[in-house]
Amino acid sequence: MPYKKFEEYNIRITDEVKERYKNIIEGLGEDVTRDGLLKTPERAAKAMQFLTQGYHQDPVEILKSAMFKESYDEMVIVKDIELYSLCEHHMLPFFGKVHIAYIPNGNIVGLSKLPRVVDVFARRLQVQERLNEQILDCINNTLKPQGVAVVIEASHMCMMMRGVQKQNSITTTSGFRGQFEKIETRNEFLKLIGK
Repeated sequence: MPYKKFEEYNIRITDEVKERYKNIIEGLGEDVTRDGLLKTPERAAKAMQFLTQGYHQDPVEILKSAMFKESYDEMVIVKDIELYSLCEHHMLPFFGKVHIAYIPNGNIVGLSKLPRVVDVFARRLQVQERLNEQILDCINNTLKPQGVAVVIEASHMCMMMRGVQKQNSITTTSGFRGQFEKIETRNEFLKLIGK
């Protein structure tokens, strides 16, 4: 039996984007009819839809779907959340880790929902600075905790593969709201994530 994999993509968008990729590949001087490139335009069209699916997802609803009343009021940290996104300037990947902390104020959230929020915003054309702020503000505005902290550490292929070609540079962004604006709370968080 041949290999079958079910993935759901918008056929109209797939066909339109596939034709554009075909034109790009031809414009670069390649032969889109050669064996290795025959299915590349369609694969690229589907990959781009997958990598930008965050435009069609609601991070607020994701958080609200798993909010629970709880009296716990100490720091909650989910660290080393894998991050994969596309830089909006060159449409090249950037990847790394996200560290999130919040101090509940009557509500906690299912732990898996924080990485899901990261994915929703990461699966859009992005810059790291905006991504950091979107994650931070979504959690802060939805959970209304005593405080939220988000730190992102990422490597950018646009700096590694082209341009300055620096292989070992890491970009770090951070954002703090509420109790995390106090230096002692911020320092506790940074210590706990190893920074």
